[in-house]
Amino acid sequence: MTNPFKYGPIALDESFTDRDAEVAELATDALNGQDVVIFAPRRYGKTSLVHRVAQQLTRRRALVAEVNLWFTPTKEKLAGRLAREVADILGVAGRAREIARAFAGLRITPTITVDPNDGSFSFSFAAGHTSQDVDDTLEHLLRMLAETAVARKRQVVLIMDEFQEIAEIDAGLTRLLRSVFQEQPEVAHIYLGSKRHLMERIFNDSNEPFWRSAKRVELGPIEPGEFKPFIEAGFRDNRREIEDAVAERVLEITGGHPYATQELCYFLWAETAERHGAGSEQLEIALAKLLRSEHSHFSDLWGRSTANQRLLLTALADAPGRPLSEGYRAEHGLRGASTTQKAIDALVHQEIVAKQSGFVRISEPFYAEWIRRNA
Repeated sequence: MTNPFKYGPIALDESFTDRDAEVAELATDALNGQDVVIFAPRRYGKTSLVHRVAQQLTRRRALVAEVNLWFTPTKEKLAGRLAREVADILGVAGRAREIARAFAGLRITPTITVDPNDGSFSFSFAAGHTSQDVDDTLEHLLRMLAETAVARKRQVVLIMDEFQEIAEIDAGLTRLLRSVFQEQPEVAHIYLGSKRHLMERIFNDSNEPFWRSAKRVELGPIEPGEFKPFIEAGFRDNRREIEDAVAERVLEITGGHPYATQELCYFLWAETAERHGAGSEQLEIALAKLLRSEHSHFSDLWGRSTANQRLLLTALADAPGRPLSEGYRAEHGLRGASTTQKAIDALVHQEIVAKQSGFVRISEPFYAEWIRRNA
């Protein structure tokens, strides 16, 4: 049998669990032309969620374009990826003459390459053009999305993943994109990124062009009552069972963290013999194997931390709480409030810990367990 639990890649189809309310809300927002920015800790399934939303939007006749800025380190690369999405939206991908006609008005003419293996088209824009020419080309491509929405009387949705990279590509791009987007009620934009502090700066800093330009959606953990049936079905439908108390213990360990729950269940399912049940013994072995598989990653995180940060992490692994309070610092042997505050700020910036209303905890569930067992 194939392991039903997946972690690492995007969770697709039956591997995707719950989030029905979030999917419905995002799909409705997009069809209404509402721009949305998604905030969530790392590994909370932002990309998987938006992929599911895109599937629903396509079934509801919306035209969806997706651009991952992680793979577009220059404006020319961004223009090339955007041109490919525009060709798909226009319905001309794969037809060279129609592509040439559609892109005839661009300031820079793209080079079109055909993959001999599958016949797919890709677009590229050579370096060496003036910055203004590239900006004009990008602006034209973005405006083509809105023109297509009007011409075909269908909602267009532009999904921009790893959006925090926009300023790294070019400092002036946020202003250019915002100037175009605010004149496009026919195009809904969904933004997501993996570096929360940069996304916060783009959308919550009053000096930034995208300040308060999109509806904010916070993605939290999945509630145990909604996650537990998914875990039980994963075992039951694949010739295994899981004890009720063990399923609850899994969610207690992971806190409903989507990635962590799938990861632990992957190891637990693999440790459970066919036609047998997963018990506490199998869970302990699965957790130990998981921690060994993550040892290199956690060792790297630990190695990059300062002495004060390690002291704080050790305390938080033992007891999440309020490290700035005098009682907590005394109990866990932390240094002064200002030193502890600097350690908290640095770890929050790296998204290793999360802080809310003064309460601090380690973000990744298994990192805390790794520290307890090794530090």
